[in-house]
Amino acid sequence: MIVDAHQHLWDPRTADYPWLEPGVLDRVYTQADVAEELRAAGVEKTVLVQAADNVEDTGNMLREAERDPTIAGVVVWLPLTRPAEAGALLDRWAGAPIVGARHLIHRDPDPEWLLRPDVADGLELLADRGLTFDACAESPALLAQVPVVAAAHPRLRLVLDHLGKPPIAARGWEPWAGLLADAAAAPNVVAKVSGLNTAGPAEAFGPYVSYALEVFGPERLMYGGDWPFALLAAGSYAEIHAGLVNAIPAQARPAVLGGTAERVYRLAGKENAF
Repeated sequence: MIVDAHQHLWDPRTADYPWLEPGVLDRVYTQADVAEELRAAGVEKTVLVQAADNVEDTGNMLREAERDPTIAGVVVWLPLTRPAEAGALLDRWAGAPIVGARHLIHRDPDPEWLLRPDVADGLELLADRGLTFDACAESPALLAQVPVVAAAHPRLRLVLDHLGKPPIAARGWEPWAGLLADAAAAPNVVAKVSGLNTAGPAEAFGPYVSYALEVFGPERLMYGGDWPFALLAAGSYAEIHAGLVNAIPAQARPAVLGGTAERVYRLAGKENAF
């Protein structure tokens, strides 16, 4: 099964997206908008990932998942600083294909939100419920926090989004490479080969993806299209997909394009094993 493990949907009419600015992203996006391109790319299942730190955005995704059987999982937003409230929401959403949670740590005004004591209890709730936490660690400071959190919560599966945003446009390397290796050294961390086209051109992806494969291995990497956000630097999903897949060696593709996401997000009843 080929899985796109990082798709976004949003509806500005029903949820607040503070980061949304006039342009290509300022409209309603549903799974139907990309369904034909997903089929053409051979993508059979998708995992939706939250795009705003509010319950209304999660409601949009869960309604879409009810309508579309190709949506295999949803990474929701939860008030992790209030674990009792977060647990009550999960109970209310019982039966929905929720596989994890995310908070936009790269947009939060507190640069150490992920390290806060009141967040720690929420992360333990996720571990107790068998859910992942997606970390959008798009700066060196945030990327450095990932192994710290992984060590503090060894039962929690952490998913590093967008390979921690390597400095592709500048053809840079450190401190990103060292920090990525530190994250990979934690056995409960996996990473997504996603969101790279907004960091630099596709022809420059190769060294960064190869290094990620070296430190994580294909069994701890998964593909994500980051659609529609990636349309900021691409004309179509097909362009996004081709740029990423072409950077992944053929022998690694079975895991990166499906197997890792199935296992880590426990899609189709598959159990996780690092």
